[in-house]
Amino acid sequence: MTEPARSRPRYDEGCLAAHALNMIGDRWALLVVRELMLVPKRFQMIRAGLPGVTAAVLTQRLAQLQAAGVVGHDPALGAYGLTASGQGLMPVLQALCRWGSDHPGHDPRRFISPTALMISMTAMVDQGLPGPVRAGFRSGREGFVQTLTRGALQVAADPDPQAPFVIEGSGNALAQAVYGPLPLDRVPGVTLQGDATAAQAYLARFRLR
Repeated sequence: MTEPARSRPRYDEGCLAAHALNMIGDRWALLVVRELMLVPKRFQMIRAGLPGVTAAVLTQRLAQLQAAGVVGHDPALGAYGLTASGQGLMPVLQALCRWGSDHPGHDPRRFISPTALMISMTAMVDQGLPGPVRAGFRSGREGFVQTLTRGALQVAADPDPQAPFVIEGSGNALAQAVYGPLPLDRVPGVTLQGDATAAQAYLARFRLR
């Protein structure tokens, strides 16, 4: 059953934070934005990154985000993508990652989408270390290239990432490689192409608080 459309704002306040939550505060809305942050996607690919959402709820959230000017839809490609307004939510997602890492209860054994991991890495990188460094990641049909310079980590979607090393696995396996205690060659479900020493040194730049 789909949720009823609202005829009035969820939060009937003049607060700017409440105004923002009226547009992106519904359940799944920010996670839909997360899945579209790096590349436009078709409906089923968005849903693959959000295994707990129903098709009906995802349809409604996409419609709400389009009405809010956060998401656009290309009928020719059948793909959804973020507008400039939607792209502006990247710092919000990064801040939520950092805020969440300070609080107990996080269970990394739960599903982690590849895009979610890439965004968390931009938030949890040690920004004091020098670069530039390029790293590649691949997970199923998705690929990414990261470029680390002092103070910033940029991520670009690339189905065929080219870098000195490319690490491949599911979102959860890659998260274990990035944040877990095991060295890369002992992480189950992960494969590596390229420079193993450089890859291990790169992963050492990421820490959960």
